[in-house]
Amino acid sequence: MLLTFTFTGCFDLEEKPYNQLSPDKFYVDESSVLAAISAIYAQEMLDVAEYYWYMQEFSADQIAWRTWNGGNWGWDEAYKYVLSTHTWDSQSTVIRVTWEKGWTAIGMCNNVIYDLENLDPSSVGLTDMELQAYIAEVRTFRAYCYLNIYEIWGGVLPLSTGVTTSEIPGSVSDNFEEGCQIIYDFIVKELDETVDLLPKNSINRMNQAANRMIKMRMLLNSELFIGANKYSECATLAQEIIDGKFGSYQIAPNYQEIYGPNNQDCNEIVFAYASDAAHQNVGWIRDMPFLPYTIKDYINGPTPNSGWNCVCLAPSFDNSANFYNGADDEEATCFLDAPYNDKLGAVFQRFNPKDIRRKNYFADNTGNYVGQFVKGVLRKNYGTGDTIKADADRKNQPLIFVDQVGTFLNKGRNLETVMSPRWGETNSGIRYIKYPMFPEEAGIDFREADAVEFRLAEVYYTLAECKLRAGDVAGARDLVDQVRERYFSPEDWATAKDELSRGFAAYDADWMLSEWGIEFLDEGRRRRTDLRRFDKFTQGQWWFFGRANDDGVSLPATRDRKYEWFPLPERALSVNPKLKQNPYY
Repeated sequence: MLLTFTFTGCFDLEEKPYNQLSPDKFYVDESSVLAAISAIYAQEMLDVAEYYWYMQEFSADQIAWRTWNGGNWGWDEAYKYVLSTHTWDSQSTVIRVTWEKGWTAIGMCNNVIYDLENLDPSSVGLTDMELQAYIAEVRTFRAYCYLNIYEIWGGVLPLSTGVTTSEIPGSVSDNFEEGCQIIYDFIVKELDETVDLLPKNSINRMNQAANRMIKMRMLLNSELFIGANKYSECATLAQEIIDGKFGSYQIAPNYQEIYGPNNQDCNEIVFAYASDAAHQNVGWIRDMPFLPYTIKDYINGPTPNSGWNCVCLAPSFDNSANFYNGADDEEATCFLDAPYNDKLGAVFQRFNPKDIRRKNYFADNTGNYVGQFVKGVLRKNYGTGDTIKADADRKNQPLIFVDQVGTFLNKGRNLETVMSPRWGETNSGIRYIKYPMFPEEAGIDFREADAVEFRLAEVYYTLAECKLRAGDVAGARDLVDQVRERYFSPEDWATAKDELSRGFAAYDADWMLSEWGIEFLDEGRRRRTDLRRFDKFTQGQWWFFGRANDDGVSLPATRDRKYEWFPLPERALSVNPKLKQNPYY
């Protein structure tokens, strides 16, 4: 489908024909209209699942790209490592590729909008109202694509909405803050103009609630984007979504409904990218980076790819005790405790011990599953069989995932109390499974699970934060608890509902930020909707920042504020002199 119509180039934004099929020959019925639109979804689905996820998660406090022995394994030319250490620049490959992919999706939106606006609806069997609804769908999706890159680059973006000119657009303004306002206003205007034309409850297409959630994200982060406080307006919109004004949604009673292979029927999901094993699927992208090459032995069934084994959760403990050799958690110091007293990172220990997600991941032959973590000695068949062996620096030794990161074999560098992700042995760091995988006997292909992007829990947490900022602590707690309750048995919930996470003493901004991170762990939004809004992205401390150095590279506790935004890639600037580099770079 990607080859059946033109799309916009990544750098110059000029229309480029990639084959000889003109729009008037391609659009012959409603199915052809849907085919053109579905290609846009397919493009952005891959980018959201992979590259935006890299940018928003690796640069934040909960997930890190881990290399072995100082980079002898997994270095990847620092492709992703620069995100975890806040050492990127305008020549970093991951930034260039994300930029290219972002503009490809927007260019495709522009072309389809142009085609549909110049299409006689009767020629494809549509009424004018039906055609306008399709145009509104693509405009909403384009606004969403713009938000994805706006969160990364801010006011240095071009504003491209057409395909009929050969003029190469530059940054919307020479002034970064003015550019932020222009892009912000454009996104909000597009959303407001299209919302009433969209359907309700269409889970795999832009719908009214998804449109409003995109605007909700804009309002929640407006202080970052345009320096204006819009929490009151954000709270009003969030309440309208919860009240069902834009579609009927409910918090799922079981979290397994959200990520399982039948999640297209989950009433909590507002929008998810359609996925199946035969066509387009991205569930493996979220799971595989965490998992070892031998994951098939643990799952006892087929997976589409072996694991990458290069990603881990931020560790909860320093290296003052050796967990590989059987030391108890109490023998090492948790980063949430004194003398560290962090409020960030330390993922596993921020989960309540009674939370059912905190269990080691297990699935049975009927399709039931529980737990989200892979911790401790890894054994075949979900922990019931023989011990699985490690590779690389711990080759043929037991594979034991510990809640630490370090060189416990003293290979490449002697063990230090705190080490960066550059020095994580094969077994370093707890691993995570978000989208379930099942034994072969279950006959369930985990790639059938749709990739969730918007769900109602985000609206609850948004409203909770707005209430907290307005001084309504009880109201904030109630909303968060309406989501949290599903993770506990009734007996455990009786006490867990009043228990703060380890290291937290009050229902304050630190608590709210932590709850965001726990609920949306690994969902690609830790930097963009959490850390920056609470001013913790460069000013907060977690794990190794301020406590470790790498080959003369300082990793300070607080980083330069220029890292709040990403630079435009050097290659884009070289081919388009009208682009203005982010002023902080």
